[in-house]
Amino acid sequence: MSHALLAIRDLTKRFGATTVLDGVDLDVARGEVVVVIGASGSGKTTLLRCVNALVPYDSGSVTLDGVEIGYTAPGSGVRRSDRALAALRADIGMVFQMFNLFPHLTARDNVALGLRVTRGMPKAEARVRAEHWLARVGLADRMDHLPSQLSGGQQQRVGIARAVAMEPKLLLLDEITSALDPELVGEVLDVVRGLAADGMTMLMVTHEMSFARDAGHRVVFMDKGRIAEEGRPNEVLGRPQSDRLRRFLRRIELRTE
Repeated sequence: MSHALLAIRDLTKRFGATTVLDGVDLDVARGEVVVVIGASGSGKTTLLRCVNALVPYDSGSVTLDGVEIGYTAPGSGVRRSDRALAALRADIGMVFQMFNLFPHLTARDNVALGLRVTRGMPKAEARVRAEHWLARVGLADRMDHLPSQLSGGQQQRVGIARAVAMEPKLLLLDEITSALDPELVGEVLDVVRGLAADGMTMLMVTHEMSFARDAGHRVVFMDKGRIAEEGRPNEVLGRPQSDRLRRFLRRIELRTE
């Protein structure tokens, strides 16, 4: 039996005739930062969305802390109710490519809303926690600003604060810098590095190879819906075993030069 916080076994997902995930096996230990890389269409985002039960998987198992996420039991085919899924998702924070903030709410209220609605936290307590996390991501002076008054990097930091304020067991991050201007990428990744240093368990999809090298405990390379290579960052990124990974890394290097 796996002692991993997140355990994925033989995960398969199809969209019509296209197999997007083809028997994926992956463990993420508590406090571990696993970085997933790969070309567009390799299944990275679908993997995260299956972990968070945003899309149903066709077969296999996804468990968080020993509890099956999307179904009542592995292989049962019986989807959990929306209410049960909402309770499980409260333990899985997710930060998306786009910021998905409520445009009519301030940064503080964007962070506090989930605490009140999902965690049932009193308004005053939610406000205090929201302010704590906004300060933690460097936005103490922007709490009363609307999303339209914030830069892209600041909006993404609000998104991170919103996710971690829920005190999730697992944080999923899906290409969180891809919509940002290059000069704003560093400020967002610095926040994630800080969370990693604090022991947050993370599964992160990114093309930021420098972050993967510096902050990742393990790198997973996906190709055609399968995990093609995985290991320590210096092994996967420094000594790729396949021509496919070598070509991918060369393209990334050319894109960032």
